[in-house]
Amino acid sequence: MDSLGAIFGGFCNASSNTLYIESAAGIGEGGRTGLTAVFVGLFFISAILLSPVASVIPAEATAPSLILVGLMMMTIVQDIPWTSYEAAIPAFVTLVLMPFTYSITNGIGAGFIAYTLLKIVSGRVSEVHPLLLLALTAFVVYFCLPIA
Repeated sequence: MDSLGAIFGGFCNASSNTLYIESAAGIGEGGRTGLTAVFVGLFFISAILLSPVASVIPAEATAPSLILVGLMMMTIVQDIPWTSYEAAIPAFVTLVLMPFTYSITNGIGAGFIAYTLLKIVSGRVSEVHPLLLLALTAFVVYFCLPIA
């Protein structure tokens, strides 16, 4: 179901990572069936009626909640093996580039590139899966394209 959501989300210009995280959050809260997603979808459709009211709230009012979400996300950083350069450098590149480029895609792409190149440079090419090389190629092309 996640893959269908990622495909449909791509057509709607939504990040597939966002869809995956939302799905994982639902499962973490106990939603193990597709019925949870159906109810969430119905609630979102009903929320369309409230969108004019939500537009009255200034963007600055959402900052505290975003700061708290960022804080909760940063608690996972302690689990990164910082003594292993092959893991720490790509994680650091990803963590830094996401907020500075205002793009999850840019951060993840740079992390993919850094991880794959570090594996190749350190002589551990056998650990690089062919799909990872495909992702590396796709992200290199993405970064080489001019910004529209």
